[in-house]
Amino acid sequence: MLKEISAKVLAPGARRQAVAHLQEVFEVSQRRACAVLGADRTMVRYVSRRPDDAKARERIRELASQRRRFGYRRLHWLLCREGWAMNHKKFRRLYREERLQVRRRGGRKRALGTRAPMTVPQGANQRWSLDFVSDAFACGRRFRIFAVVDDYSRECVRLIADTSISGARVGRELDAAVFERMARPHTIVSDNGTELTSMAILRWSKERNVEWHYIAPGKPYQNGFIER
Repeated sequence: MLKEISAKVLAPGARRQAVAHLQEVFEVSQRRACAVLGADRTMVRYVSRRPDDAKARERIRELASQRRRFGYRRLHWLLCREGWAMNHKKFRRLYREERLQVRRRGGRKRALGTRAPMTVPQGANQRWSLDFVSDAFACGRRFRIFAVVDDYSRECVRLIADTSISGARVGRELDAAVFERMARPHTIVSDNGTELTSMAILRWSKERNVEWHYIAPGKPYQNGFIER
């Protein structure tokens, strides 16, 4: 019977508990308990030297509270951008242990969390706002228009129409706008659309050293310059 139990106890933590239980209940030595359960004594005596990663866990929780709809991949990218050295496997383990998995959306949009207030631009190219508008052809096929506006001068920086515009395409169009104006913005404001929260955009903002400000979900008036 003990052999059947030992066959089911596979995890190291569970094996350690089983050995301790045999020692306490049957008053046998550790060597005897390990022999009965088929457990290695070095495994039972092992003491983990893994750090608790308290600071990393705290920063992960802060990023998750700021980016409520970001999964572990995009949060890992944000953490590495700040200089933390951590591979994706360890990050995912901490992410699960902190119970930060993104819940599936319900049927109704809800405004979650808050965002830091934006400063008022004092000159051109300090802050750009961008968003998508959509319409349909007479045949019924839909198309989208990617619009970029300078919040200070109210100038339309970019206006691109296409049937599909991905996050990578958004980055290329922003590069073209920067090249034409010979200046890049300090901050870009947008909503939380999938194209604008993609890995391509996160990578673009890091490589171009441009701050990206996301408005609170369900509150388009926070991006009023482009919405109007």
